[in-house]
Amino acid sequence: MAYLDRVEPLKIMRRYVVTVFLVLLISGCGGIRYSEIAPEAKDFHPRNIGVLPVDVGTYEDARGVIDLVVSDVLTDKGWFTGVVAADTMKKQILSSEDAGKVTLDYISKLKTVSYSDPALSKRIGELFNIDAFLAVDLLYWNYTKVEDDKVAKVEAGIKMINANTGQILWNAHHFEVEAYRFMKPQLSAVARKLMKKMIGEMPH
Repeated sequence: MAYLDRVEPLKIMRRYVVTVFLVLLISGCGGIRYSEIAPEAKDFHPRNIGVLPVDVGTYEDARGVIDLVVSDVLTDKGWFTGVVAADTMKKQILSSEDAGKVTLDYISKLKTVSYSDPALSKRIGELFNIDAFLAVDLLYWNYTKVEDDKVAKVEAGIKMINANTGQILWNAHHFEVEAYRFMKPQLSAVARKLMKKMIGEMPH
């Protein structure tokens, strides 16, 4: 009995610690995990901004959904005269040989050698009539567990690029989790919370 008397408080304490951990994850501890802003960003105030089609990686269920979330959150901020949504950019990329080649070449260099090509970036700006654009990578989109607790988790990385120069003015990375017991929260809703938090810290 003495052993059991010791075990039960330990279980309660463990559950408490995990709960606190989840609360800290959900709250984001007051900010996002990683945010790097170039000094030049303070003098850069784009009027029109675009969102490249999101790289969803292996998370095919998120394709199209996360694009809409990012574009909607960006529009809702009201910081810009115009927002060219990811879906709009994708349609032009697919319908125009020039837009398709330029954008795919730019993305390829950014992904494979971490190089934001200024000539290609400038051409993207001209083709889509934008001063800046976001390159978003979806890093996680699924239901998982933290200890014994079930959570919905969405994780992403965002780069904000000056279209005219190709300079990456802002580079950020964060995740959002939402704990649940029975009803699974919609991953799109978790993604919206994530994007509101991340874009809220974006220079503009």
